[in-house]
Amino acid sequence: MGLWDKLKNELIDIIEWKDDSNNTMVWRFPRYQDEIKNGAQLTVRESQVAVFVNEGQIADVFKPGRYELTTQNMPILTTLRGWKYGFNSPFKVDIFFVNTKNFTDNKWGTKNPIMLRDAEFGPIRLRAFGSFAIKITDAGKFIKEIAGTQAHFTTDEVTEQLRNLVVTRFSDAIGESKIPVLDLAANYDELSKFISGKINPEFGEYGLEVTKFLVENISLPTEVEQALDKRSSMGILGNLNQYAQFQAANAMEAAAKNPGGDAGAGIGMGMGFAMAQQMGQAFNAQNQQQAPQGPPPIPGSNVQYFVAVNGQQQGPFNLAALQQMTQQGSLTRETLVWKQGMAGWIKASDTPDLGSLFGAIPPPLPPQ
Repeated sequence: MGLWDKLKNELIDIIEWKDDSNNTMVWRFPRYQDEIKNGAQLTVRESQVAVFVNEGQIADVFKPGRYELTTQNMPILTTLRGWKYGFNSPFKVDIFFVNTKNFTDNKWGTKNPIMLRDAEFGPIRLRAFGSFAIKITDAGKFIKEIAGTQAHFTTDEVTEQLRNLVVTRFSDAIGESKIPVLDLAANYDELSKFISGKINPEFGEYGLEVTKFLVENISLPTEVEQALDKRSSMGILGNLNQYAQFQAANAMEAAAKNPGGDAGAGIGMGMGFAMAQQMGQAFNAQNQQQAPQGPPPIPGSNVQYFVAVNGQQQGPFNLAALQQMTQQGSLTRETLVWKQGMAGWIKASDTPDLGSLFGAIPPPLPPQ
């Protein structure tokens, strides 16, 4: 550095930082031999703080505003330096400007699938990605734990470490949540808030805060998604016979409108759907035929008759009761009976249902 530059720096007593970047987190103010004069003007803009570091030890921290550097507004540095009655000569100190704005659109994502046990699908793999926003809440702690003595520190130098922390805590949180895979999309907001609260204490160890955490997508492996698509398609189609008829009708209509070379293809498609429908019907009929069925009802088990006893109507009686009446003698061949569907009362022996109750009677003897 030349003599003029040295003299120029000696005369400058304004300390400020005009940030023209989007990713600078910490910037060290450059001064010749790091000398600051008594009465120097310090300007700290909004979304900034200025941190004074004396011989590696963090001293005073200045929030947004304009300051004239004296022993009155630098109490910690004054104590460290042993100034009791003020100072007149320049002193050496490192001044770091720390950007306290929100650093948005920091991407995160799972490098490898997360293995989970789902209640419906069993063991399954998931991938996820999203974004998060951070800001520096404790400038002194951030410089001490992360930035160190770097003159220019950007988000690129810290996001990889933070990203790994986010993915680890996300994997743990989604496993603990026990949310079914098919319900995850409906719980993105809840997951985001839960994970944000889970990782903020660890970010706080670096003087950082997660101001926004977003889960943008949680996806299944391609083959599993394809299987789910097929399952959804079957549910949407519903009645396959009706769908086949609809497709066949569309094919025939298309063939009628285009009697040229495509007609054969349209008719073939229609015939194919028709054949598929017939095969489906035959398959269903075969299944119905092969389905196990119970034995048929016993013939006559539900037949009931009314009986005329001493000029009075009694009943109805089923066959078992009528058989017992026959054994007791209250029902004979000549007894009049009637059941639903008969035109009138007839003898019990003349009914096909009751004739077997009386046993076989030999025919009359031939004449002598």
